[in-house]
Amino acid sequence: MHQQRNFVSENRMIDPEGLIRPHIREMPAYIPILPFDVLSQQYDLPAERIIKLDANENPYGTLPEVTEALANLSYTHIYPDPESRELRSALSRYHDLPQENILIGAGADELIDLLMRLLIEPGDKVINCPPTFGMYTFDADLNRAKVVSITRSADFSLDMDAILEAVETHQPKLLFLATPNNPDGSLPPLDQIEALLEIPSIVVLDEAYIEFAKPGTSLIDEVMHRENLVVLRTFSKWAGLAGLRVGYGIFPDRMMKHLWKIKQPYNVSVAGSVAAQVSLSNASKLLSIGSKIIAERKRMFNLLDGFPWLQPYPSQANFILCKVTGKKADQVKKQLAEKDESEVCMCQDCVLDMAAYALNNIKPLYRVSLMGNLYAGSLQGSEYEAEIADTVTGAIEKIADNINNKIGIK
Repeated sequence: MHQQRNFVSENRMIDPEGLIRPHIREMPAYIPILPFDVLSQQYDLPAERIIKLDANENPYGTLPEVTEALANLSYTHIYPDPESRELRSALSRYHDLPQENILIGAGADELIDLLMRLLIEPGDKVINCPPTFGMYTFDADLNRAKVVSITRSADFSLDMDAILEAVETHQPKLLFLATPNNPDGSLPPLDQIEALLEIPSIVVLDEAYIEFAKPGTSLIDEVMHRENLVVLRTFSKWAGLAGLRVGYGIFPDRMMKHLWKIKQPYNVSVAGSVAAQVSLSNASKLLSIGSKIIAERKRMFNLLDGFPWLQPYPSQANFILCKVTGKKADQVKKQLAEKDESEVCMCQDCVLDMAAYALNNIKPLYRVSLMGNLYAGSLQGSEYEAEIADTVTGAIEKIADNINNKIGIK
């Protein structure tokens, strides 16, 4: 009879953390936003009473046609098409671009990571232009790239001289630009982007908010004429599909066959694919909603500009960033988030603390007004909905009064 070995003896104990790759142990964690259910528990409020403003989602929500299509899904027990052929075909028709150059991702975030996996060896350089979207540095750290950060100017414009100098010095493989930029909504001039496309690096334009920008500002058509240009898009913002995680990218010919090798086979769900296809079939309705958001952005900018303690930045996205003057923005956030239902509903996590940039900002109050128009215009019919409409439509004035009363800014 064989004697059983004691694999759990003290001298054989293994520390799992000691097996983790060193660069991951040292990585800072990405801090995501809090979901509805967590906020509901934290503030002891029903989720439906929380108006969420901190992730630039589309306040008009998902189209009714999409909701109906999801309710009637078939074959959810079958794995999705690993090549997302029907969705890529629909996007090909919508953009008039070759299907062969389109890759679908579980959000554009997955495609950012795929680009890193495809191109980056440990120590390779990536240029980033903060303040901007945090996933560029997150995925660069994950893939052991060295991030070369070229801080934007005070008005969030690009420091072109510093970028071009960094290209010459560091010879980066990738340069990421959010166009429009998150968190301020600015777009670099076309001549600056054209100058960057002359560098010997892959230039990635993240056009997550491009549907809210001026017509003709997208460079998605240029991918077919440039060997070093990648354009990323998402259905999260303009189509209201953030919860279903569908993004796509247009890539040069010679990158595509290698991207197919490293993409997860079933990365986009059946539900996400169908929702995106139905959204494209109803693109005119989405563009109409986008026009309403753009109109509200202009109106809201003028209202915010009237407050002596807020400095709004011009935006080409679905949000407005404001600099808070006379008070620290993190303190404004803390006081607004105190247990007062009208404030928590409208202002939870609406402040950005951009210490690295030495700015204190308060983020998109205008989306409250967008939702006010939505509820007041299309969801009337119950006492509760009417109550929400009245509450949200007057949100700016109430928030202003609360801020003035609580922190003494006049």
